[in-house]
Amino acid sequence: MDYILIFFIGMAAMTLGTLAGGGGLITVPAMLLMGIPIHSVLGAGKISTTVSSFSTFITVLLKKQVTFKESFWIIPISLFGGFTGGFIATRLTESTMYIIAVILLIIAFLTSFLSKVDFSGEESLRPTKVAIPGLLGIGIYDGMFGPGQGTLLLYLFGHLRIAYIRAIGFGRLATFSSGFGAAISYIAMGKIIWPIAFVLMAGSLSGAQIGVRLAERLNPDHVKILLRIITIALIVQLIVNSFL
Repeated sequence: MDYILIFFIGMAAMTLGTLAGGGGLITVPAMLLMGIPIHSVLGAGKISTTVSSFSTFITVLLKKQVTFKESFWIIPISLFGGFTGGFIATRLTESTMYIIAVILLIIAFLTSFLSKVDFSGEESLRPTKVAIPGLLGIGIYDGMFGPGQGTLLLYLFGHLRIAYIRAIGFGRLATFSSGFGAAISYIAMGKIIWPIAFVLMAGSLSGAQIGVRLAERLNPDHVKILLRIITIALIVQLIVNSFL
């Protein structure tokens, strides 16, 4: 019965994660309540997110809404960030990771009101002085902890005036890359409970396909509202968790 529950947890989390990030709102508390250790929860999440994110990117790529030529440079930057973050995470306490997560999400939330985040933009993605450090920093954060990483990516691509469905494609490629780097670190630490990771992965693959199809129907103005709601929910959850 627990494995069936984990499957649906993965499906719900990846549906939400694809649309606006914040899949950790579902997976982290739900799996911790099941008695799974925090590093095993995060490790299983990295593995499942890596695979499901790549499937989402391939879906958007096959629909010709993004091109590999435009986005291949994301891979080494996010991969390095994820591996670095995973290495750093082994040397940080849970309370420190919660504090870092809350600070980053608050900054992102406030920035969303100050910057011109517009998911109806038609800009192409280029390795600019904003895009490169932004992707690297988010990749490091994803490897360290992760909750809200997808949300932070959407804020970044919105700031770069990338259209929503394209932002999802690029964001999933970045998540695949940083998640892969982080997963290597968690596997090396021996923190993975493989049956849980595989079941969560199966649910996440289903959720990824549901999410990308729902995303095609979302109005860009509604995306900004959804992002802010998810950001507030993540901040509240992380603050509550840090005191438990």
